[in-house]
Amino acid sequence: MKIEGKEYRTIWFDDKNQVVKIIDQTKLPHKFIIKDLKTVKDAINAIKVMEVRGAPLIGGTAAYGIVLAIMEKNDPNFIKQSSDDLINSRPTAINLKWSVDRMMKKLSGVNNNEVLKVALNEAKEICEEDIKFCENIGLNGLKIIEEIYNKKKDTVNILTHCNAGWLATINWGTATSPIYHAHKKGIPVHVWVDETRPRNQGANLTSYELNEERVSNTIIADNTGGILMQRGEVDICIVGTDRTISTGDVANKIGTYLKALAAHDNKVPFYVALPSSTIDWNTKDYKDIPIEERNSEELSHIEGLDENNNVKKVLIYPKKSKAMNLAFDVTPAKYITGLITEKGICEASSNGLKKLFY
Repeated sequence: MKIEGKEYRTIWFDDKNQVVKIIDQTKLPHKFIIKDLKTVKDAINAIKVMEVRGAPLIGGTAAYGIVLAIMEKNDPNFIKQSSDDLINSRPTAINLKWSVDRMMKKLSGVNNNEVLKVALNEAKEICEEDIKFCENIGLNGLKIIEEIYNKKKDTVNILTHCNAGWLATINWGTATSPIYHAHKKGIPVHVWVDETRPRNQGANLTSYELNEERVSNTIIADNTGGILMQRGEVDICIVGTDRTISTGDVANKIGTYLKALAAHDNKVPFYVALPSSTIDWNTKDYKDIPIEERNSEELSHIEGLDENNNVKKVLIYPKKSKAMNLAFDVTPAKYITGLITEKGICEASSNGLKKLFY
């Protein structure tokens, strides 16, 4: 996708300098900075502090993290410890563990002289695969938007939450991929962008990338979606997911559950877009999903541009106040109209998933 008219991916390997390149998303939308990851600790830190974020991109970063570990010290014990540290860097997104497990399985039994080459090829393959999956998610989701447009013959209003855009993947995005495909096809679309407190990934990232692609969008406070649905100003909700368990229940950015409830009450279709790498086939009960609790400073402080055009962090809470910062919530399958995947659209249920991915 594009930034200032130039095509980018969110992560790539620089063969010339032997480093991993990322777009530092903590600096967006005010600064566009490409950062080098030179060690596995750099990759772990990038995941922890959310220089990279979004389940598919975290998976891609973890894959390259294994590559960096091998480049740093081609020792089985060091690589194994690095893989464990990568998995523990963020708990909720299943792509992280999926990617590391896939890398370690691929490297099992590989000769030491070949291990770096094999690892680099596999990391690149994981990223290429995600791009293709996200493109197919868009083509499958496009059909839903086309159906709405053919009935309405007017702008299709889509509400999304957090950032499930190309900045959360390697390219295309999950929830935004159908939007980009519809826009490219000439279907008039408008996106209601939840600001998504506390890190404002909607306002800072989703609106940013939609602007760069010239897709009409409006930022709204997180609690505005309900009244827009009551007024008939939302035709469809499309969100992403950090982990979808085998029953069809979905863990996504905090606030997704409330949007699903509002959509259900107002009979607005509520879809979740995801690549199969985000499916947790082993978990049967959503209560077993680890829900990350992040530093309360993300709630108590906020960053923005001051009058001198400098990025500044300020405290917005009383100094003595405590804050709880849960990063995700769970939306039960019964509130989900369907799951949009690279293989097609299915019911959010065990049977629906099994039929699509038998």
